[in-house]
Amino acid sequence: MKQKAYAAAGVDIDLGNRVKGTLPQLLASTHRREVLGKVGGFGGLFALDTKKYQQPVLVSSVDGVGTKLKIAFAMDRHDTIGEDLVNHCVNDIAVLGAEPLFFLDYLGTGKLEPHVFTEIINGFVRGCAANRCALIGGETAQMPGFYQKGEYDLSGTIVGVVEKSRMLNGQKTVKPGDVVIGIASSGLHTNGYSLARKIFFDQLKLKPRSRVAELGNTIGDELLKVHVSYGPLVQALLARFNPKSQIPNPELPVKAFAHITGGGFIDNLPRVLPKNCDVVIRQGSWEMLPIFQIIAAKSGVPDAELYQVFNMGIGMTVIVAAEHADAVLRFIKSHNHSAWQIGEVLRGRGEARVVA
Repeated sequence: MKQKAYAAAGVDIDLGNRVKGTLPQLLASTHRREVLGKVGGFGGLFALDTKKYQQPVLVSSVDGVGTKLKIAFAMDRHDTIGEDLVNHCVNDIAVLGAEPLFFLDYLGTGKLEPHVFTEIINGFVRGCAANRCALIGGETAQMPGFYQKGEYDLSGTIVGVVEKSRMLNGQKTVKPGDVVIGIASSGLHTNGYSLARKIFFDQLKLKPRSRVAELGNTIGDELLKVHVSYGPLVQALLARFNPKSQIPNPELPVKAFAHITGGGFIDNLPRVLPKNCDVVIRQGSWEMLPIFQIIAAKSGVPDAELYQVFNMGIGMTVIVAAEHADAVLRFIKSHNHSAWQIGEVLRGRGEARVVA
C-alpha cells in the first residue's frame, strides 16, 4: 500500500489514532463521577458538584518539567516524567488549600513513538490516580523537523477547587514568631536541571549511566526520581488542624504552605509572606540528601545560589503557629513524610534568607 502523503511528510495520523485508541483503558483508573463525555472529544467535561461548597473558587496552574526531560531522553526512560508533571501541578494548587479536580496534558514530538507515548501516559495516570484527579483530555502533536530526534516536550494544566472562606492566604495570617517546617523532597524534583546537568556531566564528567557510590544508584536514575506529591498530606493537615476554620485568621495552627520549586527558598517563601515579615531558614537543620551533598561539595557554586536554584532536600514548607509546631511535625511524620523544623518568621520586609 502506498504511504499517505502526510505520513511521508512525517505525520502519521493513522499511527496516532492507533496509539490514542488505548487511552480509554489507560485512563479508567483516574475517572471521577463528575467526569462527563468520553475520551477523545473536542473538550473535556467536568460537572462540578457545587452543593459541596458555599463559594467554590477554581484554582488552576500550568507547568512543564523543564530540562529534566534531557535525562529521560539520555536514559530512554519515560515512565516518571508524566507523574512528575502531575505532582508538580498538584503541589502548586495545594498551597492554596485546593483539591485537584482534573488535569489536561500536552505532548509535542517530532515522531510519535508508541512505547514512549504509553510510558508517559502511564506516568500521568499514576499521578492522577494517586491524587484523585481525573485525566480528562490532552493534545498530542506530531511536528517533524521541530524537535531533535528522540525528543519531545510536555506541559500540563490542572484545575482544582477550594472553598473561598478556607483559601489559604499567608499574607494575612503569618506573623512573627511562627515556625517553618520543611518536608523532605525525593531529590531535585523538577527544578535546577540545567545547572545540575552542567555540574554532573560537564564538570564531574559523569555519564547518565555512571554509578555513583554515595547515591547507590546511577546518576541518571537518581535525577529521574519522581517529584513528590504533597497534595494528600496538605488536605490531611488542613482537616486535622484547621477544621472548618474561616480564613484569614491569624490564630489558625496552619498558616501557609510554600512549594519549593524554581527559585528555591529565596524566591518561593516570600510569595506567602506579609510585607512586614521575613523568614530565616537555618542550614543544617534537616538531613540533606546525598545528591545535594555532592552538589554542595563539588560544584563550586556558592551556597547562596544553591538555595535559590535547588530545593536542597525540602520540597514543601509549612508555616505554623509555634505552639502547634510539635503536633504538626508528628502528624506529618505519621503520614510517612520526613520533616524538620527548619526556620522561623521574624519582623522584616517580606524576604527569605538562608543562614548557616
